[in-house]
Amino acid sequence: MLDPDRLTGSIGQIELEFVEREATPEPLMKLSIHLHSAGLSLSDTISVLDSFGVERARSTVHNWVQKADLQPTSGRDPDHVALDETVIQLDNEQYWLYAAVDPETNEFLHVKLFPTRNTALTKLFVQELTEKHDVEDSLFLIDSAPWLKAALHDFNLRFQTESNGNRNAVERVFKELKRRTKQFANHFKHAEAETGENWLQTFAFTWNQLI
Repeated sequence: MLDPDRLTGSIGQIELEFVEREATPEPLMKLSIHLHSAGLSLSDTISVLDSFGVERARSTVHNWVQKADLQPTSGRDPDHVALDETVIQLDNEQYWLYAAVDPETNEFLHVKLFPTRNTALTKLFVQELTEKHDVEDSLFLIDSAPWLKAALHDFNLRFQTESNGNRNAVERVFKELKRRTKQFANHFKHAEAETGENWLQTFAFTWNQLI
């Protein structure tokens, strides 16, 4: 069951600057975005709206989630950072989802979707991470992937390879992420990479609010 306090706090952080001529009351829009990104299907989410006397299409709620542009907040100062990547299927194409997780809180620090994995793209991900968070003194926990080692070395960031221990945090998060993408695979039907990345960042934002 969702913690009411966390539900309220999470909804309060959702900005609706994209709204122009939307007839739906903003509190219901925020509730819909939160419920859907927290795991409720589009069909069940519009059923919640129906209970308030508001009829909206599944595509409308999906568009609200996309336009809200949610992502993990910046300004963290973690002692450790678990860094890894995994394959995500978008329609008939495979992409690589990079993620950095604070293993002490299991919160996402940063997520990014790439069409492949290599040192150059890993360096781009690490650069964005350093711009969002204070990780200069953090210890990065990685597997033996050479592109991860090379990127962190180029930024003079400390790292150590682990196959278990604290790095399991990112594996647990990825397990839940894959469960969600499999459960709601229809999100990615004929989806562009930008749409998929937006959805994954929204998932990361909501995950951080609810854990």
